[in-house]
Amino acid sequence: MANPLQFMQQVRSEVGKVAWPTRREVLLTTVMVFIMAALTALFFSLVDMVIRFGLTAVLGLAG
Repeated sequence: MANPLQFMQQVRSEVGKVAWPTRREVLLTTVMVFIMAALTALFFSLVDMVIRFGLTAVLGLAG
């Protein structure tokens, strides 16, 4: 087991190797996530409406 000083030095060394995203990259990926979430919500809303319409038509005719 390494001593705490050695551990902290290793942690700093590893953190220095991380490729941190730029502010622009973070903004673009955030916008992309919101757009994809909105498109997914729209898709599932449309699928829900089609299924509801189909079930209403089938059950309405049967009843």
